[in-house]
Amino acid sequence: MKKRFFLLCFLIVGLFGCILSAFWMLYTIIVSPDSQRGWRVVIAYDQLANAMTGGSEDETISSRAGREKKNGTQWACVLCKFLNWLQKDHCENSIGT
Repeated sequence: MKKRFFLLCFLIVGLFGCILSAFWMLYTIIVSPDSQRGWRVVIAYDQLANAMTGGSEDETISSRAGREKKNGTQWACVLCKFLNWLQKDHCENSIGT
């Protein structure tokens, strides 16, 4: 019962955090695209996506995809191809970050 209550509390805090971070990202996009705080939020979203898909919460999905691409994993090859369109060698350069 304690674990459920604890998880429920974190759900509420997490939902509030999602709303707050969405507004912060909008502010960053409009007012200060070079903000270090804004980029930290982007990395946090990236790590969240990686954790939600079975990866480590301490690694970005780009880094994981870069490692998996070396093994020939199909999803990683597709994701890295898309990310290369945005930034050349993105996955390869993000390994270890």
